[in-house]
Amino acid sequence: MANRTSTQNLRKRVRYHYRGNAAGSTLRLTLGCLLGIELRRVGRGKRMTFGKAGEATLSQWMAENARVCWIEHDEPWTMESELISQLDLPLNLDQNRHNPFHGRLKEIRSQARQRARELAVSA
Repeated sequence: MANRTSTQNLRKRVRYHYRGNAAGSTLRLTLGCLLGIELRRVGRGKRMTFGKAGEATLSQWMAENARVCWIEHDEPWTMESELISQLDLPLNLDQNRHNPFHGRLKEIRSQARQRARELAVSA
């Protein structure tokens, strides 16, 4: 997005989606929730991840099922809005309220967060 700044390049962002955790990757959060992996509060209780085992399960699922591709563009933020408005991208919440799955996905993620808040903080 043109009004957002990022200190990360595309490689770092993609790598984090594949190797990071749900606390830092909305893609991982979404996929884990859809796959039914239990979200837990960790550390001091504010961060939420799928725990070591759950994050490993998600990483394995992504390695087997998720693919990444890209195209070069001088102003990618102009393309992002256009693509979101024209394509069926059900996992993308930002700028995507028009997608029929948007409300259901928000609810699934919200329920997972609520359940995590009710559970004890995980190590």
